[in-house]
Amino acid sequence: MLILAIILFGMVAGALAQMVLGQSMRDVNWTIAIVTGLLGSFVGGLLASLLAGDGLELRPSGLIGSFVGALLLTLAWGWYDKRRA
Repeated sequence: MLILAIILFGMVAGALAQMVLGQSMRDVNWTIAIVTGLLGSFVGGLLASLLAGDGLELRPSGLIGSFVGALLLTLAWGWYDKRRA
């Protein structure tokens, strides 16, 4: 059940990151949302939680770090995609 919750939160964080960057809800690429959300949650959430001294518990610092990580990865993905085309 925890794995499903992590995947769902990663998908939501990735979708929110895409919407913040100007895409509408129907234009969200769900594959990219899941990948950037999970990676962003892992990297950003882990770093933010450890830097804030919260450890590996579910805290607001980790949730904010997850969103920021997903946002940065979505920006990097978009930059790479435009450069490649």
